[in-house]
Amino acid sequence: MHGIRFSRDIRPLSEFRANAAAFVQQVRSTQRPLVLTQHGRGAAVLLDITEYERLIEQIELLQEIQTAEHQLSEGQGVEHHAAKEQILSRLRT
Repeated sequence: MHGIRFSRDIRPLSEFRANAAAFVQQVRSTQRPLVLTQHGRGAAVLLDITEYERLIEQIELLQEIQTAEHQLSEGQGVEHHAAKEQILSRLRT
């Protein structure tokens, strides 16, 4: 994801309503998020769908890593040799 350009990528919600198609095109072409404000405060962020999917994938991976680290700290890990044997035995059947 490209960095936000504050002069172009932060817009009031009222301006977005009037120019939605143009703003969606801007997000798609620049790959930068668009921050929408309401009453001078951040209200929403518009992302290109590819960028959104990439962020979700990263979050899911980080959650899986966090779960694995927790499992290892609880002693639920499997030694490398044992894991390799489990996988190889499944492939043989």
